Amino acid sequence: MLFNSYVFIFVFLPVAILGFFTLSQWIGKTVAKLWLTVASFIFYGYWNVVYVPLLIVSISLNYITGNAISKAVPGGRSSKFLLGFGVVANLGIIGYYKYANFFVDSANHIFKSQFLLSDILLPLAISFYTFTQIAYLVDAYRGETRNTRYSFLDYSLFVVFFPQLIAGPILRHNELIPQLKQRKTFIFSCKNFGLGLVLFSLGLSKKVLIADNIAPWISPIFNHAEIASFIESWVGALSYTFQLYFDFSGYSDMAIGLGLMFNINLPINFNSPYKAVSIVDFWRRWHITLSNFLRDYLYISLGGNRHGSMRRYLNLFITMLLGGLWHGAGWTFVLWGGLHGVYLAINHFWKTLRFQLLKSVGSTISFIAVVAGWVLFRSNTISDAIHLLKSMFGLNGIVLPGEAGGKLSVLTNLGFELRSWNELTLLPDLYGKKVLVFGALFALWIVVTQFPNTQQILQNVKPQRVWAIGLGLLSALCLLSLNRVSEFLYFQF
Repeated sequence: MLFNSYVFIFVFLPVAILGFFTLSQWIGKTVAKLWLTVASFIFYGYWNVVYVPLLIVSISLNYITGNAISKAVPGGRSSKFLLGFGVVANLGIIGYYKYANFFVDSANHIFKSQFLLSDILLPLAISFYTFTQIAYLVDAYRGETRNTRYSFLDYSLFVVFFPQLIAGPILRHNELIPQLKQRKTFIFSCKNFGLGLVLFSLGLSKKVLIADNIAPWISPIFNHAEIASFIESWVGALSYTFQLYFDFSGYSDMAIGLGLMFNINLPINFNSPYKAVSIVDFWRRWHITLSNFLRDYLYISLGGNRHGSMRRYLNLFITMLLGGLWHGAGWTFVLWGGLHGVYLAINHFWKTLRFQLLKSVGSTISFIAVVAGWVLFRSNTISDAIHLLKSMFGLNGIVLPGEAGGKLSVLTNLGFELRSWNELTLLPDLYGKKVLVFGALFALWIVVTQFPNTQQILQNVKPQRVWAIGLGLLSALCLLSLNRVSEFLYFQF
């Protein structure tokens, strides 16, 4: 079930909210939590009910293991064994469903073998709920759950709470479960519901009105990377850069808004990442909960910065390499992660030189580096990514208007060729409106680098009639556009 669908907005959500607060008032908190848990399983099962048992097994296994770790001697042999068992079991499940075909195909390519493995359908949200539960097991090992006993119902709702189940934010147990014990969570709040509705509407607008309308500019270019020109490559790269941001940040806004409707505060996952002045700053702003997970449970576990600069750079590289693999079973994802590991190592080395760039220079370099990374992230193959990156940086010729077949001697000597607009053939229907396409991309760049983000808007704008009217019109426009429902990009991860 998608947030941007009529069945969710007009059927599932009203029933879930009404049932939760009605049961809270007339029967009790436990029944209300049970209602919300069952509703979340229904939300998940609407996509494919076959994988609901897998989710139940995962939750049960991790709950039992986490409790056993909490009862064991801290740092003892049994607690280490239980942690190892839990982590291996989780990685085994995700490894089979998400990476088995990838590893078999890679082995066949390397060793020229012909091992066959039937196609395995990737369960929805398996990366998110697996990482959430691995974090819980590690926290239990560190003693953070020793003085707190979670009921199976509370733990289950923590994992499957539908606003964050599919694409995050990645929660920690102490960010949600304590809220399920507070009385105010079960009392309907007009203020929270109103704020949640605003956030949901703004997030829906990002998805439906921006991300979905950029999508047609992307696939034709990435699917024909070998013939993409300089201009086409940049259009494809920038379009995907903005689509991914508005799609994923839109989902996160909607998730936070839905949480508020139930009086539950979910963590912020985006903080204007394209305003970053460095790659380190970018990862403090982009997919914040994933960045925190990689830092707290992988980078620090590898040794962090405790063993010298070279070990620190290696730990950064390994962390981001695995972070890339988490995003998808493909070498393009692995190389994207490794590329960002190199970026981070360079960034930290640059800090040791104590030479500070102007913010405008730092932000420009960071943005271009991120865009280049997204090309690798989105490309179907490494070869396609190389073709597009070469075109973007002028190695396959530069297209300029009004110079049909023309060449400049200096550029010609360097291997550059100037071609006319009519050679832009990948998107002829769009390039008939070139000014509109480039104007839209420029406007989006201004929005993501200069305008306040959703959270800042909510903090600084006072409720006024004009805002209510504008938001109502925006919401109506979104609802009218739901006839072309599309999945969120991070659903595949």
